[in-house]
Amino acid sequence: MITTFVTKKDVDRKYYLLDAEGKILGRLATQVALILSGKRKVSYTSNVDGGDFVVVVNAEKIKVTGLKPKQKVYKKYSGFPSGQKVTTLERMLETKPTEVIRHAVKGMIPKNKLGSRMITRLKVYAGPKHPHQAQNPEKIEVSEG
Repeated sequence: MITTFVTKKDVDRKYYLLDAEGKILGRLATQVALILSGKRKVSYTSNVDGGDFVVVVNAEKIKVTGLKPKQKVYKKYSGFPSGQKVTTLERMLETKPTEVIRHAVKGMIPKNKLGSRMITRLKVYAGPKHPHQAQNPEKIEVSEG
């Protein structure tokens, strides 16, 4: 049995374009995390960062189900007394819609050096325009179920 190992030199990265308009946040985030980690490729190796670039547009038009807009909260803490700030999903979608998708995807990738490199390949834009036309991103659809 001959085994071939994939190394960093063997990785061929592509750009993918996802339109988030009308898509459910969690389903979109899982698809993006799979592309970033390279698990959709035949040559997947867990210790090699072999994922692709993902460009997500229309982040402000993402959907969530149930009572999440009012009940889901994002917390951050400055380290100082009384330094904790709490923001609801509804408020985050108004002010920073790109951070909602980035936060959801970041929770689904590994918490190590590879994960840190993966999240840098995620490009999220609030509107339909993006500066990655030169890379000829391949448009893909998010599965609904």
